[in-house]
Amino acid sequence: MKVALVNPTWDFTDSIYFGCREPHLPLELGCSKVLLEAAGHEVLMLDGPLFGTPLADLADAVTAFGPDMTVVTTAPTYLFWRCAQPELRVPREFVMLLGSRGGRTVAVGPHGSVTPETTLRKLGVDVVVRGECEEIVATLAGGGPLSGVPSIAYRQGERILVTGGPAATTFTDMPALRWPAEWVQRHNHHHHRYDRAPDGPGAEVEASRGCPYHCSFCAKIDFRDKYRRRDLEPLLEEIDGLIAQGAVYVYFVDEIFLPNRPLLEALVARKIEFGVQTRIDLWKPEMLDLLGAAGCVSIEAGVESLTVEGRAMLDKNCKATTDDLAERLIHAKRSVPFVQANLLKVAGDEEALVMEWRERLRAEGVWANDPVPLYPYPSSPDYRRLWGMPDGRAWERAHEHYLSQFGAFSDIQEGRPAPLPELETACCPA
Repeated sequence: MKVALVNPTWDFTDSIYFGCREPHLPLELGCSKVLLEAAGHEVLMLDGPLFGTPLADLADAVTAFGPDMTVVTTAPTYLFWRCAQPELRVPREFVMLLGSRGGRTVAVGPHGSVTPETTLRKLGVDVVVRGECEEIVATLAGGGPLSGVPSIAYRQGERILVTGGPAATTFTDMPALRWPAEWVQRHNHHHHRYDRAPDGPGAEVEASRGCPYHCSFCAKIDFRDKYRRRDLEPLLEEIDGLIAQGAVYVYFVDEIFLPNRPLLEALVARKIEFGVQTRIDLWKPEMLDLLGAAGCVSIEAGVESLTVEGRAMLDKNCKATTDDLAERLIHAKRSVPFVQANLLKVAGDEEALVMEWRERLRAEGVWANDPVPLYPYPSSPDYRRLWGMPDGRAWERAHEHYLSQFGAFSDIQEGRPAPLPELETACCPA
């Protein structure tokens, strides 16, 4: 079968989108490609953001390939599935431009994982995949009736059928991903790196998937939930391939980059720098020193709240004190050029306390952000505590709540985000 995999060219105008707006490698499509090709399928993978390709031109490129199936993602790379833009206007516009020219149309991403029927209706695709997508996409390409494919939603006459809950890929044995050399050379962005300007290509890599913790704000219930660590051999093979293509920096998109001595010791011998997102309370000083020696130049550490009560309210399951967290962040800064503590707006974290703590860390060279408001994503425990299981208005409800709660928003947003119906009016039927 011929399969087209498409990362559409994103537009976040008036969106609440919290993720980075630079191009990132579409890892969910890269993983799908390696499994599809291993099964003998012919694959075309297109990355609109990396090349700045208009959606109409992406649709024409798919048409020229003549696929039997076209897969489009509803969020920019696995890195941002947990904080995806709520609106589906971009993938919907691509699907409308493509029409019937792409064979069976399949949507993958966080939206369909949590609200499959609604996503199917809004996008107008033939199939929506629930959860982690690569093994399900390979199953779809293998043929057979849709009723026999797990973790999808599809139409049967006037009805929408859902064949099961969200899928979780084995992942541990995921082969090394291979990216076109031109893609790597064009990938000038070094995600979450602030110690210096990029001096060569960057890339994104997965060493693990999922997280063993269940923080109330984290949108991962329906995808990338169960923690799995990737086999070291294919992971190092992938990193070595990127190094051979000129990459000088990689960002591990892992939900939580846990201490992994074999990986860090292997990276010590490789000429590559990297960034991670982690929980600083899980690292001992010795392992933080090894992390720096391995080439880590950027740490994004989730602290979230500065009180024991606040961290308990967020279900952080954090045994460290606030002073312990500060000391470990400061220790990490001795060998890692950029260290950030992430803070959220949490009731009980008084402004004076936050300012004092931030100033203490800044005096030691550690960045602590201005606390940001929480968005109750439908795949988070926070959403389900407020409203129960997500229904057909889940994304609209979360969006309305967020806009009603806060007068000031993330500093990466140009202004007040638009209501979700307004963002989707031009493309998505009710």
